[in-house]
Amino acid sequence: MIKIDGSYGEGGGQILRTAVSLSAVIGEKVSIRNIRKNRPNPGLKAQHLKSIETAALICGAEVEGLQPGSTEITFSPVEIRGLDAIIDIGTAGSISLLAQCIMPAASASREKFNLRIKGGTDVAWSPSTDYLKNVTLKALSHMGYNASLETIDRGYYPKGGGLARLTIEPAKLTGYDFFRKECDISGISHASNLPENVARKQAESAEMVLKEKGFDCNIVQENKKYLSTGSGINLWSGFMGSTALGKKGLTAEKVGTKAANEIAASMLSGAAVDCHLADQLIPFMGLAGDGSFTTTELTGHLETNIWVTEQFLDEKFDIKKADGLVTICVR
Repeated sequence: MIKIDGSYGEGGGQILRTAVSLSAVIGEKVSIRNIRKNRPNPGLKAQHLKSIETAALICGAEVEGLQPGSTEITFSPVEIRGLDAIIDIGTAGSISLLAQCIMPAASASREKFNLRIKGGTDVAWSPSTDYLKNVTLKALSHMGYNASLETIDRGYYPKGGGLARLTIEPAKLTGYDFFRKECDISGISHASNLPENVARKQAESAEMVLKEKGFDCNIVQENKKYLSTGSGINLWSGFMGSTALGKKGLTAEKVGTKAANEIAASMLSGAAVDCHLADQLIPFMGLAGDGSFTTTELTGHLETNIWVTEQFLDEKFDIKKADGLVTICVR
């Protein structure tokens, strides 16, 4: 049995997601303790419970300690099988984070996954479904990963109510050396149950900032009425993206400016991938046994995901810092 200290590094839910997914791939039991130990409210929350339940569902795993607030679980996988189901997180919990919990395991299946996931599509502290589709999945496609994601309804905090369709085909992962990809910036500025000018102002402010920095962009505007109220803007270009969400007291112009400045900084850095994609690539590079990229910084999420992945797989990662960039490669 593999034993994982859930308080290692950044000590968040990412350790859980990576650990249970890789446990399913290699078919080995894992015990995770000190779950979210250093967080204000330690232990499992609704979001984590549903992610682990879904991971267990796809590989017939038995799970001990799966209850709210639990700081230790044991995950015993059997065999990964395809799944056609509706998964309801029940809150505004991130659809993308739940997807991350099953994506590495799903690639090792011999059967197709067809999931409709209900929850949050655009919520704080997680990738948006637009980012997952336009940055993460496009990057993984270069490694042979075959998946598609469609945002059907948007869900914002606190009501949620979002819906996305995720399809994952069986795949054999191969290594890929990510490089700086030159292309225009695309994006979507969205708002639900808010004045129509919110999405427009977010888009216009982002476009103005990006043009000042020398970037061409095409940002679509979306004004719809979903269950929950909220707004945001998602931008992407190659292996880089950014997300900014509206909130009370924050003007639409500031939301657009924030997203524009973030993606511009990533693109001007000379790195191949942004710091958010970097940690997401690690489990897949470990499974492929090959690959490399440069990114802007060695974040806590990146360092932690490298450590967790190395606990399950024979592969090791090299980390080098030079000229203001971080290079990560499988040895």
